[in-house]
Amino acid sequence: MASKLLASTLRRTLTKATASSTTTHHLSTAVTAAPAFDSFEDDQNGITMKGVKIAGRPLYLDMQATTPVDPRVLDAMLPFLLSRYGNAHSRTHLFGWESDLAVETARSQISELIGASPKEIIFTSGATESNNISIKGVMHFYKDKKRHVITTQTEHKCVLDSCRHLQQEGFEITYLPVRSDGIVDLDELRAAIRPDTGLISVMAVNNEIGVIQPMEEIGEICKEFKIPFHTDAAQALGKIPIDVEKWNVSLMSLSGHKIYGPKGIGALYMRRRPRIRVEPLINGGGQERGIRSGTLATPLIVGFGSACEIAKKEMDYDHKRVMALTDRLLNGIREKIDGVVINGSMERRYAGNLNLSFAYVEGESLLMGLKEVAVSSGSACTSASLEPSYVLRALGVDEDMAHTSIRFGVGRFTTEAEIDRAIELTVNQVVKLREMSPLYEMVKEGIDIKQIQWSQH
Repeated sequence: MASKLLASTLRRTLTKATASSTTTHHLSTAVTAAPAFDSFEDDQNGITMKGVKIAGRPLYLDMQATTPVDPRVLDAMLPFLLSRYGNAHSRTHLFGWESDLAVETARSQISELIGASPKEIIFTSGATESNNISIKGVMHFYKDKKRHVITTQTEHKCVLDSCRHLQQEGFEITYLPVRSDGIVDLDELRAAIRPDTGLISVMAVNNEIGVIQPMEEIGEICKEFKIPFHTDAAQALGKIPIDVEKWNVSLMSLSGHKIYGPKGIGALYMRRRPRIRVEPLINGGGQERGIRSGTLATPLIVGFGSACEIAKKEMDYDHKRVMALTDRLLNGIREKIDGVVINGSMERRYAGNLNLSFAYVEGESLLMGLKEVAVSSGSACTSASLEPSYVLRALGVDEDMAHTSIRFGVGRFTTEAEIDRAIELTVNQVVKLREMSPLYEMVKEGIDIKQIQWSQH
């Protein structure tokens, strides 16, 4: 359906254009857009971009950064981009009515995936905005009585930065450490609670190492002390079962593009009973109960809802398949090279996130050598930094090992052939770099390099 609509629209557009011009047009929208990037060159010898030349498009194993849009999601979105383009807030004609109905349908699809009521779903631009509303909004609303927030050192950057923003306003923040497996210590969490604690924020599934926090246990502690519980569930949605009642969360941040939906759309779950209140960050027309004003992006919302509906139906199948592929990747690498360390808990983790450190290898060199595999060394929001991952440092990982970490993200559309190719390329590059490493040579000779006293010149 999607391909037929696109082809029909493109044919009509290109026919009109060629009637008045003899310029050659590409039938592919991707090819048409490509020349707009001056730094991009695509020829028979390969692709060159940002000074890097590769044989072709790399295989994609960075599913924690973003996921491809499921074709079924695109099919659901297209009518609202081409013909049903009404404003969902227009109450006087059919275009507005059908868009409003589509928005409310998506609201129900999202709420069903997390065990909530559709009335508890607020649409936002993404999980970053939802996190900001949750943390700043709650504390600003209750600022006269509550001045303290508890979070962890391994949260997403937007949570940590929101907390730092509150610190500048005079609020106090406790950044809890985590154990070496990435899991928060519940006794330390309980001990950190104060009479003026207004919010506890803990990420459900970590974006860098994939560990799953004990959400039900944290929720019980929050319920015992009557403290609102917020979680960034962007990496959990559609991948592990979520029940807002069992978790006892008051606020939950969600994202569309992490579950094969479109970018630029997210949601915030806000509990109604007991009611949680926030101060809006955006003022305007009062949409979304006044919490998030602005015209709703109907096509994106429809896509988000469709992605949630698909995830609900296929979660078990996806989980088993992703787990098998991740095991294949890990075993394939470990069978051929030593010194491979898994970062984070193996017992409590999402299967599609495999964060590995390779001993005696320089991380940036490894990443650059893996040009044919799209992977990252940590969060996409901080991957431009050459500093070692703050998440791995919080786990107590040595700086040299933190520098060598690679995050492999396996997803719904990953194939066995891609996994096997990733194994081959990774092993070859690690072996190549170790051959150039004097440290690795010393280790093979039985020298304990940690006992060496290095002199400075």
